[in-house]
Amino acid sequence: MDKFHHEITKNPAVFQENRLPAHSDHLCFRPDGKSDFRFSLNGTWKFSYAENYESAVTNFQDPDYDASGWDDIQVPSHIELSGYGKPQYVNTQYPWDGREEILPGQIPEQYNPVGIYIRDFVLPDFMEGQTVGISFQGAESAIAVFLNGSYIGYSEDSFTPSEFDLTPFVRSGRNRIAVQIFKWTSASWCEDQDFFRFFGIFRDVFLYTQPAVHIRDLCVQTIPGSSFDDWTLKLSAETTSRGSALIRLIRDGGTVIEEKEQLDQNSCFEYSVTGPALWSAESPALYNLEIEVYGEDGALTEIVRSEVGFREFAIKDGLLTLNGKRIVFKGVNRHEFSSDRGRCISEEVTRHDLLTMKRNNINAVRTCHYPNASFFYRLCDRLGLYVIDETNMETHGTWIPIEAGKKPVSFAVPGDRPEFCEMVLDRAKSMLMRDRNHPSVLIWSCGNESFGGSSIYKMSQQFKALDPTRPVHYEGIFHDRRYSGTSDVESQMYPSVADIRSFLKEHRDKPFICCEYTHAMGNSCGGMRKYTDLTDEEPLYQGGFIWDYIDQSLDARDRYGREYQAYGGDFGDRPCDYNFSGNGIVYGKDRDPSPKMQEVKFNYQNISVRFAEDAFTVVNKNLFTNTSAYQCAVILAKDGVRETECFVETDVAPLSEGSYPLPFTIPSDPGEYTVTVSFRLRSDTPYAPAGHEVAWGQWVVLRKAPECEAGKMRKKPEIIRGLQNIGVRGERFEALFSELQGGLVSYRYDGRELLMRTPRPNFWRAPTDNDVANLLAFRSGAFKAAGLYASARYEHGRAMTALKTEETEESLIVTCTYHLPTVPAKDCIVRYEVFGDGTISVTMNMDASADVGMLPEFSMLFTLDADYDHIRWYGLGPDETYPDRCAAKLGIYENRCADNMAKYLVPQECGSKMGVRWASVTAGDGSGLIFTAPKLQFSALPWSPEEMENAMHPTELPPIHYTFVRIGLQMGVGGDDTWGAEVHPEYLLKNDVPMEISFSFRGINKA
Repeated sequence: MDKFHHEITKNPAVFQENRLPAHSDHLCFRPDGKSDFRFSLNGTWKFSYAENYESAVTNFQDPDYDASGWDDIQVPSHIELSGYGKPQYVNTQYPWDGREEILPGQIPEQYNPVGIYIRDFVLPDFMEGQTVGISFQGAESAIAVFLNGSYIGYSEDSFTPSEFDLTPFVRSGRNRIAVQIFKWTSASWCEDQDFFRFFGIFRDVFLYTQPAVHIRDLCVQTIPGSSFDDWTLKLSAETTSRGSALIRLIRDGGTVIEEKEQLDQNSCFEYSVTGPALWSAESPALYNLEIEVYGEDGALTEIVRSEVGFREFAIKDGLLTLNGKRIVFKGVNRHEFSSDRGRCISEEVTRHDLLTMKRNNINAVRTCHYPNASFFYRLCDRLGLYVIDETNMETHGTWIPIEAGKKPVSFAVPGDRPEFCEMVLDRAKSMLMRDRNHPSVLIWSCGNESFGGSSIYKMSQQFKALDPTRPVHYEGIFHDRRYSGTSDVESQMYPSVADIRSFLKEHRDKPFICCEYTHAMGNSCGGMRKYTDLTDEEPLYQGGFIWDYIDQSLDARDRYGREYQAYGGDFGDRPCDYNFSGNGIVYGKDRDPSPKMQEVKFNYQNISVRFAEDAFTVVNKNLFTNTSAYQCAVILAKDGVRETECFVETDVAPLSEGSYPLPFTIPSDPGEYTVTVSFRLRSDTPYAPAGHEVAWGQWVVLRKAPECEAGKMRKKPEIIRGLQNIGVRGERFEALFSELQGGLVSYRYDGRELLMRTPRPNFWRAPTDNDVANLLAFRSGAFKAAGLYASARYEHGRAMTALKTEETEESLIVTCTYHLPTVPAKDCIVRYEVFGDGTISVTMNMDASADVGMLPEFSMLFTLDADYDHIRWYGLGPDETYPDRCAAKLGIYENRCADNMAKYLVPQECGSKMGVRWASVTAGDGSGLIFTAPKLQFSALPWSPEEMENAMHPTELPPIHYTFVRIGLQMGVGGDDTWGAEVHPEYLLKNDVPMEISFSFRGINKA
C-alpha cells in the first residue's frame, strides 16, 4: 500500500501493511566485532496530541510541515505519563465500556486519542548507500509510519517489533520520520489485559542496516539423543544472499565446535555435541554461538552472536519434564511495570526484578499477558528462570457476559470469528519467531482469558508446526472444552487445593498447573503452603504462578503535594477497577519485597528439613543439584539467643533425602531451644553473594523447669480504695482502676504515665482486601461495634457494677465486665491481677459468640504515646505473620513501630507477629512496657484499626499521636482469590465455644 487509510484501524482483518516478517532477536555486529548495525532514534521527538482522529493534525507527514511549535516528548515513554490524557486502570471491562456503544471490531470515535511523533535525523555514514530499516520494538497500540512524506506502513501488535523497509525513501543527509499512533483500534478488543491502559512508543526505536550477506533469521535447537550425554545442535539460517560462515560454539573459553559452512538463502547445519553442560534454572549453563558471515568474495560482512542452552523440555509419561526430570514451577506472573514509567521498563529494572526472584526461590515467570522486551529473555537465560511466553491477547471483557448467560458463545473474541483469526495467528508467530532461541522459554502460551474457539486452537497448532520442541499452554479451555487439544497442559486459575484434587481424580490425561494462583492482593498469600505441599503429593500437579509480581501503582501527589502511590480512579479515570492492580509480592514504588515474600521464599525452597530427637533429615527437591553445593549451618539458640553454630557437610543427591546427627546436644537446662538448619551459598553467584540463605528448617524444643513445691511469694502491692477509683502502688509503679471509666485508666512506672487510653477488648481489624471481597464486614460487622462501644457501666440503661476486686496474699485482682452491643448481647470479662513488682496479669474471656458472626480478632488494645515506637519481640519474624502465613523463624527481632506498617496500596490490617513469647514497646530512652504471653499474636502500629480502615491511601492516615498495641488472637488473611474466597476454616477463630487469652505486662526502664 502506498497510502494510509484510517479505515483500516476499524478492520480486524487488516492488522499490518508493509511490515517486514518477524525474525529472531540474535545480535549482529559489524566486522570489528564491537559495533552493531543500529542507529538509535530514542530521545526527544516533537509531539502533537488529539482526543480523536477527527481533531488530529493533518498533513503532518509533509516533510516541510512546521512542527517547531509542538511539544517535546521522550521516546520511549507513555503518552499518558508525559502529560497527555490520563492513565486508566481497568481489569476485565473494556476502557470505553459505557462511554460509547460499540461491538467487537468497532472502535470508539468520540474519545480515542491519537498521537503524532516527528523526528528529523541525519543518516549516519555507515548507512549511506545501504539498505535501511526502522524497528519499533514496542508501540501501543497501532502505528502508521511516514518517511519524508511517503507512507511506509502500518502495524497493530503492541508488544512485538514492528519493522519496515525505509530504503526506497531514505536519502543522504536530513530525513524526517513521522509516526501517527492510535490508542484503540479494532485490535484493542484483543488487548483487554488487567493493567493500566496506556499508548505511545514505549520501547526502543532504531534504524538498522544490513550487509550484503546477512543472517536475517536464525533458529537454534538442541536435541538430545538416546541419552542426555549425546546431543545434536541444529542451526537453521535464513540469509539475504549466498555466502559462507565460520561457526563456533564456545564454552568457558574452550571451542566445542568450529566449522566452515556454505550459506544459501535457507541453510541448515547439524553438529554432534557429547556431554554438554545442561541448562536449567538451578545451573543455567550457556554456550556462546558465534557465526562469522562472509560474502562470496571472502570478505567478512557480519558477526552473529547468540547464547545456547542445551536442554530438553517435554511431556513424558504424562509429566512436564526438563532434561528428563519432573519439573515443578515455583512461579510468578509479572507485568512489565514501574511506578514512574509504566510499561516503559529498563533492562536495569528488569534485572533487579529477576535477581529478587532468584533470591527468593522463584524459578519461573509467566509473561502476563504479552511478550516482554528482548532483554528480559536474555536475562532469564543467564540467571536461570523458566518462562511461559505469552501471546499478546486477552479478551476478558467479551467472555464474561458469555459465562453470565447474557451473550452467546459466538460473541467471543477471537472465538470463531474469521475476521480476528489471522490477527491473533500473526501475534503468536511474531512472538515465536523472535523468542524461539531462548532456552529459558519452555512453553508457548496462546494468551489469557479469551474464552475458547477455533482461532485459538489454530494458534496452538501454528505453535506446534513452527516449533515442535515446546508444549503449548492455554488456560481458556477450562471454560470452553470444544477444543481441548488447544493446550497440552491442564491450566486453571485460582482453584482450591480441594478442587485440584477432585479434578485430578477424574482427569489424568494432562499435567496440571495453576497459571494464576494465591492472589497476592494487599495482605494476602494465606494458605499458600497447601498448594506447594500438593506438588510433593500429586505428581500431575506441577506448580503454579502467583498473581502477581509487582503492585501496579503510579507515582502521584495528593492535593497537599504529598507523594503517594496512585491506583485506578485516582486520575479521574472511569470506568476503573480501583486498587485491584495492587496484587504484588513486591511494592510498586521501590520494588522491595513485601512481607508476603517471606512466605513465598520458604514455600518455594528446594530443600526441606525434618527433625528427630538427635538428628535431622534433609530432603533435596532440586532436580540436578546435590546439597554439597551449599554450606549447611546448624544453629542452637536458647530463648532466642544464639548459643552455637556448627557446620555439617551434607551429600544428598537430587530428589532424595539423607539424615545427619545433630552436631551438638541440646542442653537439659530449662529454657526454650531452637535448632535451625540453614543452607547457604558457598560462593558468589550471579544472583546473590556467598552466604545467602536458600533454605532453612527449624525445630523448637522446650525444657521445662522442675515444678517447685511452693512458689516464691511476691511482695503484695499497696491498695488504695477511693470512692470511685482503686489505686495500686508498688516500689516503682502505680496503677489506677476507675469505676467511672470501667477499667485500668492509669499505669505509671518510675513516675511516667504509660497508658494514653483505657485498654479495651478489641474484636476488629482493618479489613484486608480479601476481607472486603468476601464480605467479612457483612458477616462480622457487629464485632466492630462490640469493641468500639463496649460498656462496663450500662446495659439497657441500667447501671452496673463496673469493677469487682479480690485480694490474695500477693496481689489484687480486679475484674471488669464489658457488655457488648451485639445481637444477641454478649459479655466479655477482663481480669487484671496486679503484683507488687508492677506486673499485671491479664485474662480476657468471652462467651461463645458464633451466633453473632465470624470473629476477626480477639485481643486487648493498648494505646501508648507515639514516643513509644521501638519494638522488640521474641516470636516469629522478621516480617509479619498470620495463622495461615507463618513460614518464619522463631527468634528475637526489633524494629520501629512504623516499620510494621506494610506499604499496601490501601491501608489495611498488617504488622501481626505470631507466636510471641514477649514483646517490648519502648521510647528512645528504654522506658516502656514489656508484654509476656504464651505464643499470642502481637502488633504495634501507629494507627488504630478504625483509622486504617477509614483511609484509602496512606497519605489519608491522620498525623501520628499514638502507638496502638494489640495482643491476642486473629484469624488468617486468606489468599486463594480476592473476589469471595474465605479464610480456610482451620485458620479461623473458633468462637462457637467460650474464648480466653492470657498475658501479662509491666513497666521497664533502661535506667
